[in-house]
Amino acid sequence: MPTTLAKKTLFISGASRGIGLAIALRAAGDGANVALIAKTAEPHPKLEGTVYTAAEQIEAAGGQALPIVGDIRDEAQVVSAVAQAVERFGGIDVCVNNASAINLSGTEALEMKRYDLMQDINTRGSFLVSKTCIPHLRDAENPHILTLSPPIGLEPRWLGPHIGYTLAKYGMSLCALGFAEELRDAGIASNALWPRTLIATAAVQNLLGGEAAMARSRKPELYADAAYAVVTRPSRECTGNTYLCEDVLAEEGVTDFGQYMYVKDGEPQVDLFVDSVDPPS
Repeated sequence: MPTTLAKKTLFISGASRGIGLAIALRAAGDGANVALIAKTAEPHPKLEGTVYTAAEQIEAAGGQALPIVGDIRDEAQVVSAVAQAVERFGGIDVCVNNASAINLSGTEALEMKRYDLMQDINTRGSFLVSKTCIPHLRDAENPHILTLSPPIGLEPRWLGPHIGYTLAKYGMSLCALGFAEELRDAGIASNALWPRTLIATAAVQNLLGGEAAMARSRKPELYADAAYAVVTRPSRECTGNTYLCEDVLAEEGVTDFGQYMYVKDGEPQVDLFVDSVDPPS
């Protein structure tokens, strides 16, 4: 089975910045093809990068890029984007469900339009993107669906503070587990992947505590290295898991997690959905 992503094609939602872009760049280092669908066509005052600047970075890193401006809530746009990727690169080997919306408001404070946005992007969007990629994944040598969502826990601390967001993220994880069983005989792997600690992204900076939160975060490269490890594993032997990034990397022999800190010698903060309060140092 292949141990690199050379000449493989990844279809990634929301890869114009942050974790999605980091995953794309990690794959590009192998010479992979990356089709990325994202809404950001023009620079945003609070968000770094566009789908086009992401494509430039992917090609500079050694990959081939197909930037597509689109909204994964729109079925016609997703169908068109997948068709463009297949026409350009000849198929799809890996589907990465990265696009996600976050709002941590409690029930009374959460506007329904924000609730609907999270459900439409997170759960429905992941379902739609995966559904549209599956016919092409069936033809791939080592096909993977990777969904960036947490392990499912029913502890009150995960359900009480922000049930609207929790529902949307757990919906993504349920999709990942459901696809794994449905597609097992076809040899298409489906897994979820989540970090033990905060990851330094625009969402953390803008919504979860600014620079103080960033200082307690790990770099997106941690997520990218873990994602790379998962999607290069044999698909028939690696499916139906809700992985934690640090556990995946530990299996790969990584012992120094300090290299991933956004601020040198910083103390990582445990993520919203992770049970362990003792992450690797």
